[in-house]
Amino acid sequence: MHKKLTLPDILKMKSENRRITVLTAYDYPFARLIDNGGVDIILVGDSAGVVFAGHDTTLPVTMDEMLYHTKAVVRSRPKALVVADMPFMSYQTGLDDACRNCGRMIKEGGAEAVKIEGGANMAGVIRALSSIDIPVMAHIGLTPQSIHRMGGYKVQGRKDQADRIFDDALAVQEAGAFSVVLEGIPAQLAARITDELSIPTIGIGAGPSCDGQVLVIHDILGLCEKYSPKFVKRYAELGPIISEAVKQYVNEVRTGEFPTAEHSFT
Repeated sequence: MHKKLTLPDILKMKSENRRITVLTAYDYPFARLIDNGGVDIILVGDSAGVVFAGHDTTLPVTMDEMLYHTKAVVRSRPKALVVADMPFMSYQTGLDDACRNCGRMIKEGGAEAVKIEGGANMAGVIRALSSIDIPVMAHIGLTPQSIHRMGGYKVQGRKDQADRIFDDALAVQEAGAFSVVLEGIPAQLAARITDELSIPTIGIGAGPSCDGQVLVIHDILGLCEKYSPKFVKRYAELGPIISEAVKQYVNEVRTGEFPTAEHSFT
């Protein structure tokens, strides 16, 4: 049985050139299944707003909702490190709000680290959180909470944007982030950032050179019909399997095949 992974363990993986595996989870049963699969980090993502709650973006997700999902994941007692996304407007309104809300995610939610979106513009927040021992995973490149400014889910860091994103990576590291998610950027830029930083880079749509990779669990299992980004690889198609099981149940109830004596009490 593997021991509980800690933040120093994750940092050591980069120095030992061991790839870091990250998947999202939003509830107790999926957290157990994912942890049993051997993942290093479980990210309680605000992607729950899209794949779990049916919103078109992550923007409507609230602190209370993220606390609910995080508590459910933590109850599974995973060996993986649990990182919780901070929802839109929970950390952008000032250092006091950021420290208070991120503190709640650790204290009430049980997360072991938080993730916030933004580069140099969020360096002050990352520095403040790090100074009170709240570990921060940064997130730069395509940041879903900035969808309106970006005009949609578009690749970032091409041409004249590359230096800005590179500078963002340096800024979050200098501010104290223990790792950084690189989303939706050219593979060459991600490789350059990974080579430069001493903290682990976690890629999503950022090519093969990152220190680790993260995907949304519903995407890799074929459970999200809203979209299918280029960077997603589907490892199973559970949607049709689930639908077929439901159809069989409905048919057996209607025909009287279920329940039988086997499923009844005497």
